[in-house]
Amino acid sequence: MEVTGLMGFDERFGRPAQAGIVAVFVLVCLSAVGVANGRWKVFIISWIGFTAMAGAAVPGARTETSGAGRLVWGYGLASGAMIASAAIFLVPQAIGFSPTIGGIGIALGILLGYGSHTIGHRLSHIESFGTVAVQLSAHSLAGGAIIGLVYATLPDLGLLLGLSIVSHKGPAGYAAARRLSRDGKSASVLLLPAAAVGLAALPASMLHLPVSAAGNAVISGVATGIFLHIAMDFLPQCETGSEIGEALGQQESATVHAELDRLRVHAVVSTVLGSGAVVLAWALLAQ
Repeated sequence: MEVTGLMGFDERFGRPAQAGIVAVFVLVCLSAVGVANGRWKVFIISWIGFTAMAGAAVPGARTETSGAGRLVWGYGLASGAMIASAAIFLVPQAIGFSPTIGGIGIALGILLGYGSHTIGHRLSHIESFGTVAVQLSAHSLAGGAIIGLVYATLPDLGLLLGLSIVSHKGPAGYAAARRLSRDGKSASVLLLPAAAVGLAALPASMLHLPVSAAGNAVISGVATGIFLHIAMDFLPQCETGSEIGEALGQQESATVHAELDRLRVHAVVSTVLGSGAVVLAWALLAQ
């Protein structure tokens, strides 16, 4: 088996690793432009998302245990936080601009999120990059676009929303690195999806957006819908064949099914706690 640390390179994965390094370099350049234009919030969120995914990939590539419980709690807390953030910060804004147009935008955003996820899965069959890196890159670009558009439309929003959006990057990086390591592949390919949040968020935050109520309703609605799709896509799936099921082992057995039943309870508790944490933070900040 090849060495599979975050910066571990092998012949087959040199090209994706190089693409990741280029992505990080571009992110640094965009960060400088963003800071110069006063996009501090998006800059902070972008680099926290990068650090979370890249940092979690290191232990993920080295772990020898199943990590199923960690994945359930990581994804559960993150997806719960994302769903609550959408309900508190994004849905009221989209509907506030225009109930009907905002609602149409939310529906369109969910469909666009689903479409991008499906296209990302098709592109993941590119052999040199593999399923994990391409799918995560598609998710990260979509999430980054949301962050940029939302903060361009509503610059007075605090950091809580953006941090909730990137909260899933840690568990996603851990799970992806573990899968790559198990398959004997280098986790360095994750540099690209780790940087993708900022690659989309920083340019989007500097767009000159419509100031009409209808235009803002469409932008906010689409961003909300895509965000909701991403949040629901990261809800823990404790089923055989799922990422969590694979972490327990491929073999069908009574033991595996019993463990999945136990983890389903953890999945519900973790999502509720993730949502509750955001609600509590909002309540405290609103005082």
